[in-house]
Amino acid sequence: MSSSTTTATAATTTTTPAVHLAVYDALADWETGYATAYLARAGHRIRTVALTREPVTTVGGVRIQPDLTLDELRPEDSALLILPGGDLWDTGDSLAPFARTARAFLDAGVPVAAICGATAGLAREGLLDDRTHTSAVSMYLDATGYGGADRYVETDAVTDGDLITAGPTEPVAFAREVLKRMGAFEGEKLDAWYRLFHDSDPAAYETLAS
Repeated sequence: MSSSTTTATAATTTTTPAVHLAVYDALADWETGYATAYLARAGHRIRTVALTREPVTTVGGVRIQPDLTLDELRPEDSALLILPGGDLWDTGDSLAPFARTARAFLDAGVPVAAICGATAGLAREGLLDDRTHTSAVSMYLDATGYGGADRYVETDAVTDGDLITAGPTEPVAFAREVLKRMGAFEGEKLDAWYRLFHDSDPAAYETLAS
């Protein structure tokens, strides 16, 4: 391979939009693990974004050094923004900047995936008023005073255009919607992946391995 080809390949890799995972103290690290792991295995770069460059610690005690700050993140440089749940979504407005960033992403046509407490943050930002969505339970979002109660669906995970939502007990269903949206799995393989990790169906191995 020529040096010019190598340089071009490296440049392409560097400029490919990454998947951005929001990180903050006490984030619920189990909620996004399936999604980020299988996006990475499908070739997507995963970068963490926080309010500052200071390390954050998840609810599981995992220390994360953010790759970039929220004010450095532009929708055009991203393929997807993932917002995990976490205690801080319900104890003040410190995470409101992430919800405002989600609005900028959706306005720019870049997908956003929110699970658990992050759905409440989006509700407060008004992003669920006109989009079909789900969360932990409808009462949880009702407490935000949002205007989208009639768009709430009692189901594992919901995709409405560029927005994916799910409740805290459904990390696999959440990942299924993310992987589908990003093209990591399709058709029978997507169904088999879900059956394997959600239903522990051994028959799914054969489809995934084929």
